[in-house]
Amino acid sequence: MAKDKTAYVCSNCGQESAKWIGKCPACGQWNTFKEIKVAAETGRVAATHAAASAGHELRTSRPMRLREIIGTEERRISMLDDELNRVLGGGLVPGSIVLLGGEPGIGKSTLSLQTMLRLSMSGGAAGQGMRILYVSGEESAHQLKMRAERINPTAMQSEAFLILCENSLEEIFQHIKEVQPDLVVVDSIQTVATADVESSAGSVAQVRECASALLRFAKTSGVPVVLIGHITKEGTLAGPKILEHIVDTVIQFEGDQHYMYRILRSIKNRFGSTSELGIYEMRQDGLRPVSNPSELLLSEEHDGLSGVAISAAIEGVRPFLMETQALVSSAAYGTPQRQATGFDQRRLNMLLAVLEKRVGFKLMQKDVFINIAGGLRVTDMAMDLSIIAAVLSSNVDTPIESGWCMCGEVGLSGEVRPVSRIEQRVQEAAKLGFQHIVIPRYNLRTFTNKQPGIELHPVRKVEEALRTLFG
Repeated sequence: MAKDKTAYVCSNCGQESAKWIGKCPACGQWNTFKEIKVAAETGRVAATHAAASAGHELRTSRPMRLREIIGTEERRISMLDDELNRVLGGGLVPGSIVLLGGEPGIGKSTLSLQTMLRLSMSGGAAGQGMRILYVSGEESAHQLKMRAERINPTAMQSEAFLILCENSLEEIFQHIKEVQPDLVVVDSIQTVATADVESSAGSVAQVRECASALLRFAKTSGVPVVLIGHITKEGTLAGPKILEHIVDTVIQFEGDQHYMYRILRSIKNRFGSTSELGIYEMRQDGLRPVSNPSELLLSEEHDGLSGVAISAAIEGVRPFLMETQALVSSAAYGTPQRQATGFDQRRLNMLLAVLEKRVGFKLMQKDVFINIAGGLRVTDMAMDLSIIAAVLSSNVDTPIESGWCMCGEVGLSGEVRPVSRIEQRVQEAAKLGFQHIVIPRYNLRTFTNKQPGIELHPVRKVEEALRTLFG
């Protein structure tokens, strides 16, 4: 039997070292190096044996010239979910390994379970769809059955959906050899352990070795593997950073548990764009994809209420309108508060400084609170103009007229900078019945549709935008 080797790995970035180091030379963090035992070849051998008997042709590698490589488009497996397919880049690529992360209770297991049940039932009531092996290391089979009955009552008829409650990596590969699945789900990777590593499940060494073995199985057999991962209190995926380097795709499930909406966002994707996102609505019977989020996010009527502005934002390739809420009040304590929910607080401080310096509104002794309705978190710079408009509306207690929306990035000199894909934003606003939209003046040059069905108000500075909105 091969002798195990000892190495030190940074738990923050995955940097390896032959000896312990106080400060990581790659990421600069202190006391992050952990001692691990590099397992012998038994885990890799188990993965290779499972791949060999999985009913798929093993993929071997050899040196090839560039002209010898046949450039064919990767076949993708439809997940029967438009939102999930969009985030994955068009579907699941055979032989890929996907990591799904999120906070506890956000709906990771629900999303994966309902998707796999749908795939196993894709052939009809007889269950002639994909053969799915769902490996659970956290829940019992009885718990999974109760959740499956709530999500999809007809799934009890499926013969292609198999549940395995196991934490041993070697046992999981043994069952994969017997079942020969078309897709494997591991919930979660932090609960799986191999006997070759002398540490508890969830440690740096265990996560590293188990993920590497599952990667080897996926690449040699062509069977896609979906891993579900925990998340730390800092909002990053638990385990070593090398876990994110190993997998092909990292998608994160976000949202506030007190709201019904969830966002599926791509952080890394070797087979597609990372700018895509999917929106779901949490319901009693599972997660429902939201095909038109604008109508849901603008369901409330706010006529006559100050501090509310509608922004035309874009996340990924889809435009949608969302509501920006602001509350400005006199500071009750010595230091004024600046709080933002769903928006970058540092950018909020910058916009308030622009509003005070360039427009002349004194907000030094005022508390400012910002909230993006629906519990969503948006990173589009075009939200700047709506943030400033909502803050000013609340400060002077004057509502913005209904039928108005806006988009534009605000610079430090008070100018309204152009934004990308202006025509899609305008078309979305016109489709939802808005009559006026404030846009950057520079975007008017690139606007090809001269009759968009909505009145355009181009502005060059923040003062012009505020005069247009408030007179």
